[in-house]
Amino acid sequence: MIVLHILAPGEVGGLERVVRSLATGQRKVGHRVCVAPVLAPTVSEHEFVRSLDGSGVEVAPIKVGSRSYLAERRAIGDLCRRLRPDIVHTHGYHADVVDAGVGRRLRIATVTTVHGFTGGDWKNRLYERLQRHAFRQFDAVVAVSKPLGEALRSAGVPRDRLHVIPNAWDGAVAFLERQAARRALGLPPDGFRIGWVGRTSNEKGPDVMLEALALLRDSPVTLSMVGDSAQRRGLRARADALGVAARTTWHGRVGEAASMLPAFDVFVLSSRTEGTPIVLLEAIAAGVPVVATTVGGVPDVVSSAEALLVPANDPASLAAAVRDTLANPEAAAVRAGAARRRLEREFAAQPWLARYETLYRAIAKRRTALVSA
Repeated sequence: MIVLHILAPGEVGGLERVVRSLATGQRKVGHRVCVAPVLAPTVSEHEFVRSLDGSGVEVAPIKVGSRSYLAERRAIGDLCRRLRPDIVHTHGYHADVVDAGVGRRLRIATVTTVHGFTGGDWKNRLYERLQRHAFRQFDAVVAVSKPLGEALRSAGVPRDRLHVIPNAWDGAVAFLERQAARRALGLPPDGFRIGWVGRTSNEKGPDVMLEALALLRDSPVTLSMVGDSAQRRGLRARADALGVAARTTWHGRVGEAASMLPAFDVFVLSSRTEGTPIVLLEAIAAGVPVVATTVGGVPDVVSSAEALLVPANDPASLAAAVRDTLANPEAAAVRAGAARRRLEREFAAQPWLARYETLYRAIAKRRTALVSA
C-alpha cells in the first residue's frame, strides 16, 4: 500500500513517536510510506524529521506561514496527486481539521488516530472542538485507549467508524546503563531519584508532582523534571514556594530522553488526562518501577501487580506510593519485572501494525466501492 501520514509536529512527544513507529514499521513490512510534517518556513530542521533519517520513509515537509491554510491545503493536494496514496492518515487537531479534507475531496480513504485531548487555553479548546466535529467525516477514527473511544462515541463518532487500537512498544530505544544515564543528565551517581518526563503543562500534572515532593521532606529523595512548556517558569516559582526547589532538577528538553530513563529509581506519571502514554511504555521497557495515576488508558497497560496506581490530583497518594517504592525496593523490582513481561506480551509492535494494516485495507476497499458506485 501507499500510506501518507500528515502531522504538525511540536516538541517530540507521544504523538510524534507513534507516527515514527507507524511509519517505520509500515516501511519495514514493504509499504511505501511518506510523512508530511507541516512546518514553519523558518524551521531548517526538526527533531522529528531527523528521527526518520535512514528509515526508508519518504519525508515531504510542507512549509507554510502561520494561518496559510489555503497554501497548505494546495501543497497537500499536490503531494496526494503525485504520491496517489491508498490512505491519508492524519494525527493531531491541526492535520485533522486543515488537511484531511483534501484527501477526502480526492476520494482517498482517510483515517485519524486520536491521541487524546489536552484542553488548555481558548485557542486550543476551539481547535479541539473543531477536531471533534471533523471526526464524523473520516472513514475511520482510531482511539488509543478504551476510555478515549467511549468519549469519542459520546461525541458523535459513528460506531462503525470507531476503532480502539492502543499504542505499542516498538523496541526502538537503546537504553543507557544507569550510571551512563545519570552522567548524561548531569546527576550524581548515588541517591534515590524520581523521574518525571513530559510536557510541563497542566494536563500532565507537574504541579501535583511538586506538591507530592513537598510531602516527602523526611525522605532522601530528589526529583528530575524532564520536559518543557510555557508553564515551566510558573512551576519553578511553585517549587520555590513549596520549599522543594533545592531537591528539583529542571532538565528542560532532552534529546532521546527515553534512553536515559534507567537513571531513575521510580518513574512517576502524574497526569490528569492521557490516552495510552508512550512514555509509560518506555519506562516499563527500561525496567523502572512505575507510579502512575489511573487516567485514560493507563489501567489497561498496568495493574496494581505491575505498578502503584493512584488517583489523579492526589499529591498525598502520589507521595505515599513514592515512599513505598523507596522503602520496598524488592517489591518494586517484582512489579517492574511483571510490567515488562506484560509489555512484551500485550503491546508488541507487530500485532499493532497488523491491526492498522487490516483497518487500512478495509477502508480503502470501502472507499473504492463508493467511488465506483
